[in-house]
This record gives sequence, C-alpha cells and structure tokens, in this order.
Amino acid sequence: MPNILVCDDERSICEMLDIALRREGHKVETVTSGEAAKRKIDGALYDVVITDIKMPKIDGIEVLRYAHQVSPDSDVVLITAVDDYEAAVQAVKAGGASDYIRKGPGLVDEVKLAIRRSLEKVVLSRQNFALKRDAATRNSLDNLIGISGPMNKLKETIRTVASTSSTILIQGESGTGKELVARAVHASSPRTGEAFVSINCGAFPETLLESELFGYVKGAFTGANQNKRGLLEVADGGSIFLDEIGEMTLSMQVKLLRVLQERSVRPVGSTEEIAIDVRVIAATNRDLDKQVAENLFREDLYYRLNVIPISVAPLRHRPEDIPLLVNHFLKKYAPAAGKNILRVDPASLEALCGYEWPGNVRQLENTVERAVALETGDELHVDLPAERPKARAAAAGVGSAGVGLCGGLLPSGMDMEKYVAGIERSLLQAALEQSNGVQTKAADALGISYRSFRHLMKKYDL
Repeated sequence: MPNILVCDDERSICEMLDIALRREGHKVETVTSGEAAKRKIDGALYDVVITDIKMPKIDGIEVLRYAHQVSPDSDVVLITAVDDYEAAVQAVKAGGASDYIRKGPGLVDEVKLAIRRSLEKVVLSRQNFALKRDAATRNSLDNLIGISGPMNKLKETIRTVASTSSTILIQGESGTGKELVARAVHASSPRTGEAFVSINCGAFPETLLESELFGYVKGAFTGANQNKRGLLEVADGGSIFLDEIGEMTLSMQVKLLRVLQERSVRPVGSTEEIAIDVRVIAATNRDLDKQVAENLFREDLYYRLNVIPISVAPLRHRPEDIPLLVNHFLKKYAPAAGKNILRVDPASLEALCGYEWPGNVRQLENTVERAVALETGDELHVDLPAERPKARAAAAGVGSAGVGLCGGLLPSGMDMEKYVAGIERSLLQAALEQSNGVQTKAADALGISYRSFRHLMKKYDL
C-alpha cells in the first residue's frame, strides 16, 4: 500500500485529498505546516510527498529540499497557486520536484495522475536498486544442471511449488546450490518480472541485519543521516532469499516471525508499519530440527518457514551429474581465460567422478576453474584436491568415452531412458562444439555414421 504525505496550510485541501486518495487504496497522512511535514519525514518512509509551495514559516520548497536530503527515495509533487507558478517551474527544472499542479477544479484528478506517475518511478527505482545490488542474472530450471534422480525430483518440485506464494525452506549442505534453487523458484513463478533480493543472514551482526532487512529512519542510530528502505520493502512484489537463516539470533528471529505473520515491516526508529507483499525463501545448511530441540531456533518461526520444504542432495549422492557439471564449468571458464580447451582428459574425469566432494558443486567448480587456469593444452587435466583422497574406486565409472555412471552407483529414482537420452544429447553437443559445428566431423568424432548423427540431431531437436 503506497504511503502518501499531504502538506497544505489549507485544511480543506488536506481533507479533500485525504478522502480522495484513501479511496484509491493509498495510506495517507496530512499535515498543515512545513514544520509538521519535516517531523513526519523524519519518522517514516513516504513514497510520495505532496506539498503546497506557499506556507508560513517553512514553505513547500524547503519541505522539498528536506525530503530529498532525508528521504531521497521519496518523490515530491508541488501544489501551486497561480502566483507560485514560476517557483514551481524552477523547482522542477532544478530536478527537485517530479511534478507541479495548479490549484483548481481539477486538482484531485491531477494529483491522482501525478501519484500514479510517481509510483511508477518508485517501483522502477526499487527494481533497479535490487538488480544493481544483486547483479547475477535471473536463473531458470536450465541452470540446475543434472539428469540424476535427485535432480529430476528437485526440478519437478520447483515446477509444482513455483506458482504459489508460500514460504519455502531450502535445506542442504554448503555448496550444493541452494541460491540457484531459490532463483529457479522465483524465475518460474508469476513474480519473475519483479525483484529477487538475497541476503546472507550470517554475514551481518544483529543490529546491521535488522537495518538491512527492515530499513531505518533518520536519527534511528548514530550515523543514520537519512531514511533508508529495507530489503524486505525493496523486494515488494518479488522474492527475498534469506540465506543461512540458521545463523540468525533469537531476537532477530522474533522480528522476522512478526513480519511473516503481519506481512508488514517497521523501519528501525519508526512507528509506522509498511505493508509488503514478498515471497520469503530461506535456506540453511544446519539441522534446524536439532536447533529447535536445543532452543537455538524458534519453533514457531521454523513452522512458518517450513511451509514447503525443499532438500538439495549433496554431489556425492548424484555422481552421474559430475560429467555434465565439469563440461558446464569448462565452457564457462575456458573462454574467459582465453583458452581453447576442447575436452576433458578421460582419466581426470574418472578421478573426478570417484571423489567425495565434501564442498559439493562449489568445490567442483573451483577445482575446474583452477585446472583451466593451469592447463596449457587443448585437453583439460585435473588434479584432485590434496586434502581428501578418493572416496571410492571409479573402476566401474567413466570409460574412455568420458561418460557413464560415476562410481558404478545407481541413484534412487533412476530412469534409464532419460539418463541415456541425457548422455546422448550431451555427447552430440560436445562433438558439435569440438568440430565448430561441422556435422560430418562431429559424426566422425563420435564414431558413428553421418546418417545416424543426423537422426540423433533430429531426435533431440538440436
């Protein structure tokens, strides 16, 4: 609900705009002096400030300047009488006011129109802030790489729950890609055109986390020289990803619980509530059931967050995805390093598939990136991290073709046809890349006839 402040020394103007704007669904406050307007701006975050220019003591131009100093996110609309017209024009030209309206019979309709324009700017400003803060591109299900049973089940769960607005709790070990899952949920949902904002709850001390999430008003604490919107408000209409929720202190858990219950936030130092429409997606690598039992995590908050639980399998439980991930990271880092690495050494891939990967996909990515940086030829050779030996023999794993069931393990929910289809498609794509798109050479590289190659290309719509 947009928050509007109206300032005019004519009480009748205030009352008329208050009635009209509340009917439009806005939250409205009115004051009859510039001094009162400045006090209001100090204590709350307004989307739009509407102020008359000519008022005793503190006029509308001073209110305009003060609003931009203290609450730069607020849009300001000036109401002018005929003799104030030149002052209003100068204020707009100077970049301070977004609009000016002459008092007259059509005042209410013009104010409504000006507010609509201002709110469009406010929404765009918040979206731009969210995009700049969270520079990573939006992710879809295509960014969740894998054909294993656990990955197929995860993708199906995301497709099922994305259309709802229910709170989601993603649980999984560090490095499994929980944020990728959160982004996929957002990108697959009706909120995909709105902001996706992420914050690591373990990266901030409690006081800073509170001001980051809820925002604050001027004077709320030392150094708070102006009003600032919190990330929950920035994400209004979209999704917020609360990573490492298990690191949040108990007192912050109480405040977050209230947000989930009331669907509103109160900036630090303010007495005003701001309604928000945000999908909350939380994630943790901790055992929250155990933390609840040990009174380290609030049980009521846990139930509020765990409306839709999503579990992300560790990489050691889906080893058949390793060749696809290695190929993905090779294509990501080789061009960036200016290297023409065409393939992965089969012995290296076999070793990668036999490794336990305690750091999961993040560790695998770092390992491939390091190998690309050190490689001097056109075939990638990878040295496993020295801190941990292979977890299991890979004799039954990847063969000379560079594909297969890593470690010889059958995953739960195995679908042989889908698995084979995924491998065939990956081989076709790799052969085409290696041959720079020349299909006859790609067929030769795979050891099949050109006719068979064309049949498979048509089969997999390549």
